[in-house]
Amino acid sequence: MKCPIDGTALVIAERSGVEIDYCPQCRGVWLDRGELDKIIERSAAYAVPPPPPPGTPQPDRGQAMGYGDTGYGKKKKRGGFLEDLFDF
Repeated sequence: MKCPIDGTALVIAERSGVEIDYCPQCRGVWLDRGELDKIIERSAAYAVPPPPPPGTPQPDRGQAMGYGDTGYGKKKKRGGFLEDLFDF
């Protein structure tokens, strides 16, 4: 199959059970029927957890905002499902 934008041959990659056609030249991404639905279903597993129930003790506002924290030693936040899916 050829890229509709620039005519380059599309490359097929399988990520998390979803077949993705992409153009190595313009980096356009094309999905076949039903593949977007699969991506949406799988990304729901990476959804933000619900807030704690009312009455749960919360950290001090200054601590929650990170005041006084230099930021050293913090781990990089892990990307979500879509970041893993489209890392080519």
